[in-house]
Amino acid sequence: MIETERLRLQPLTREQAEQVVAGERAGQAWSAGYPREDDQDVARMALAHPAAEPPFGPLQIVARDSGLVVGGIGFFGPPDADGVVELGYGVAPEAEGRGYATEALRGLLRYAFSTGRVRRAIADTAHGNVGSQRVMEKAGMRQTRSDDRLRYYETTAPAA
Repeated sequence: MIETERLRLQPLTREQAEQVVAGERAGQAWSAGYPREDDQDVARMALAHPAAEPPFGPLQIVARDSGLVVGGIGFFGPPDADGVVELGYGVAPEAEGRGYATEALRGLLRYAFSTGRVRRAIADTAHGNVGSQRVMEKAGMRQTRSDDRLRYYETTAPAA
């Protein structure tokens, strides 16, 4: 588990992934807009291809003050041979604008680089997703290129 000032980033368990896919809200500590369709897609992928190393798989973003899951964040697998990880994230609509995505991304990156196994983190977003672009920039990522569909961002491990 990764903790930040206001958030806990906790691994998505198999049971939780099944509940997210099914949309089983009863008894869940989920904010009103969670899970989003993207969260359900991530849960389906997690069920089909369980992460060998849970910290490098999907995580739930939990607001510490309420205990509610407000989004998801995580890596698409462990670092490759070059120390590169790809990541993604999203928060429920009612959690947007509170800085949760930025705080979660900073915490995730700090964790990744602290392992000593990650040298570079990459992500992408649609041209029109200005909110996501701002989140990545605030978390220290920089745009490296773009194509007709996406903008690509990355950051590297801080110098020791």
